[in-house]
Amino acid sequence: MRFLLYNIRYATGHKGRYHLPVPYAGFFKHTQDNLDQIIAFIKSIDPDVIGLLEVDSGSYRSGKSCQAGTIAERLGYTPIVETKYADHSLACRVPVLRMQSNALLTKENVLHHSFHYFDEGIKRLVIQGELEKVVFFIVHLSLKYRHRQNQLERLHHLVKNVTKPVIIGGDFNTFWGSRELELFLAATGLQNANTTSIPSHPSHSPRRQIDFILHSHELQVTNFQIPDIRLSDHAPLICDLNLIDSDSGSG
Repeated sequence: MRFLLYNIRYATGHKGRYHLPVPYAGFFKHTQDNLDQIIAFIKSIDPDVIGLLEVDSGSYRSGKSCQAGTIAERLGYTPIVETKYADHSLACRVPVLRMQSNALLTKENVLHHSFHYFDEGIKRLVIQGELEKVVFFIVHLSLKYRHRQNQLERLHHLVKNVTKPVIIGGDFNTFWGSRELELFLAATGLQNANTTSIPSHPSHSPRRQIDFILHSHELQVTNFQIPDIRLSDHAPLICDLNLIDSDSGSG
């Protein structure tokens, strides 16, 4: 199974003219050209499952179209999309912000999916998608350290109630480094697919490891890479995993 994790920054781009004529002006510009490039990249690596963070689900920037839905339609995926803010959040009442979402796309049959929301932080959504052999969680954690730790505690409770192997993909915003995840990994038994701590942010000169793919011990990573793709401020993570045969010990 090939899994792609990508924070696409609403397909608003990165560097270049992003900060012209004023800082962060690119955040408000139309996104179709950059989305087309992102779709071409996704097509080139042909993932089975995609975790997308920072997806525009229908604002004027994307021409009132859901970016995840556009990707799914063009490339043959089933999309699961939801706003990343809780229903009572102020962000859900602001025109552009209320269309800011995360998504899980897959070519496999989805047996069940659900949306959970953390109790703290602005970005609260957890997407849970159950496939035949694996359960995926897609998350985007808070910018505040205390909130992140509380969110990880809640995520631990969600993971421990799952009986199938688990894959978590997300932007964890671990500005203090990967050591922020040590207790979470110890409690869940999950492993970091990025064993050599390759940074993914910012994409033009990576120096932070804040995007993570975590997986159960029943899954074996056969390939992990962070290609030099600069269509967002985050570089994409590509991970190939096999389910280990408990009888033979091979994938």
